[in-house]
Amino acid sequence: MLTFVYVLNFLDRQLLGILAKPIQDSLHISDGQLGLIGGLYFAMFYCFIAIPVSWLADRTSRVGVLTCACAIWSAATIACGMARTYPQLVAARMVVGFGEAGGVPPSYALITDTFAPGRRGVAFGIYNLGPPIGAALGIALGASIAAAYDWRDAFVAIGLAGLVAALALPWIVPEPMRGASDPVAAPAQAKAPFWQTLATFFRSPVMMLAALGSGATQFVTYGLGNFAVLFLIREKGMTLSEIAIWYAVAIVVGMGGGMIASGRIIDRFSKRSRRVFAIAPAISLAIALPFYVAFVWAPGWPLALALLTIVMFFNYFYLSCSVTLVQEEAAPNQRVLAGALLLLVMNFIGLGLGPTWVGAASDRFAAAGTDNPLQLSLYTLAPFYIVAIALFLALARTLRRREFAA
Repeated sequence: MLTFVYVLNFLDRQLLGILAKPIQDSLHISDGQLGLIGGLYFAMFYCFIAIPVSWLADRTSRVGVLTCACAIWSAATIACGMARTYPQLVAARMVVGFGEAGGVPPSYALITDTFAPGRRGVAFGIYNLGPPIGAALGIALGASIAAAYDWRDAFVAIGLAGLVAALALPWIVPEPMRGASDPVAAPAQAKAPFWQTLATFFRSPVMMLAALGSGATQFVTYGLGNFAVLFLIREKGMTLSEIAIWYAVAIVVGMGGGMIASGRIIDRFSKRSRRVFAIAPAISLAIALPFYVAFVWAPGWPLALALLTIVMFFNYFYLSCSVTLVQEEAAPNQRVLAGALLLLVMNFIGLGLGPTWVGAASDRFAAAGTDNPLQLSLYTLAPFYIVAIALFLALARTLRRREFAA
């Protein structure tokens, strides 16, 4: 059920990028404006509202907070479909961000308190199937509905599905005791102090390096994700109908396969050394980089999509690794807020700045008179792979020093 709610969470988030072309044609907005609404404007609410919401969830019912959040972002998604102007769409997307801020962190804590160490990697791998399934369904349903009817109908239909899920959630998901699945049964703990939890997170080199490495990775994944459909249509020659089938398949096979593979890898090797939480994403990103450059260069969409499938498989190893590591580093009564702080750092860098960067770069290249501005702007994401790899290698060294000190 948590995975299904995450599917809806990510589906709502990705609809803007999936339906970018008809939205641009309808509301007459530029790549830069599209990047802002899917990036910085959304992230301003999504990242920072998550902190007080997660603090509340650590002190009250995590299932209750998740239920309210799902209802808010679903209603706001319906409002996106009713927007008639760019400012109205901006306002609706900000409310979507406000609601989605309460979606993922409570789920992280619920999973951690349900599965013991050694099983959490696969559990988070399954949960993190939410993004690929959500993106694939968004592509298949959103593009199909938009092609057959109107882009607005896609937002309304998916928002209504979210409202139904919000009604069902508290009847299906139990509220586990905090620390119930830890190796040593956790004693009854006081409610987590807010400022102490913040200080613990930001003073921890392990949690901060995990967050920064994930942020640099998300700069690439969100920068690419918000413009991939537009890029494939505009510069590779795909149609909305082809997007609905083939791009959806690439998302499920590539991103979904990476989520499952990374979960199995960290559950297997973390028993030997926790350095796998850093080494696995560093190696996977190093493999992904040349395939990413080849994808942007590819002359036609069949080759581009095949290369993109490989890129997505290796791009997403970081997520299960960083989430599992941070959840195990945090105290049981601080896990929701620790998860929110992880999302704050990595999403503000990745979700907030990645699409904004790509959209602004595309507008600048277009103003300079280039024939393929979006392609050139996607090339500029390649150096951020190097930054992410360096940060994960620094995390590996930190974990290695800790193991030797122990």
